[in-house]
Amino acid sequence: MAETQAAKRLREYETIFLVKPDLTDDNVDKLKERVRGIVSREGGKVLRFTVWGKKKTLFPVAKQPRAIYVHTSFLGDGKLVAEIERNLRNLDEVTRYISVKIADEVDPESRPVLEDLKLAGDVEETRPGAPAEREGGGFRSEAPEFAAVDSEEESAEEA
Repeated sequence: MAETQAAKRLREYETIFLVKPDLTDDNVDKLKERVRGIVSREGGKVLRFTVWGKKKTLFPVAKQPRAIYVHTSFLGDGKLVAEIERNLRNLDEVTRYISVKIADEVDPESRPVLEDLKLAGDVEETRPGAPAEREGGGFRSEAPEFAAVDSEEESAEEA
């Protein structure tokens, strides 16, 4: 009886993977369904997929400055994570991935399956008011203005 109780308890994981920015929504959905199929085949449970949208990366990944971020939360074991990462590694559309264990011994019945989310992501850099187009160029131009205000206050105190 102890074995059946231990088998019901799973670990909670989350995996975030980056997809090439030129992929269509249909192709991203196919990737999600592929991961969902792997999880169900290996005896896990998908809790939620969240597509964070196209965002700028810190540095170019696969020679692209932007990527589509996809986050998934699921219940399973270490073998499941290895299988998901093996499949993501073999897909040309996926450029990076990372999996993290969130919790140990989670009861699958206590965790509801939530509906998938799709967020807008960053607005393209060509939008009006983008930092590159803004007058003054950002924080560096603000520093001299503060220095000028300080120097005016000092000259007023001296007079």
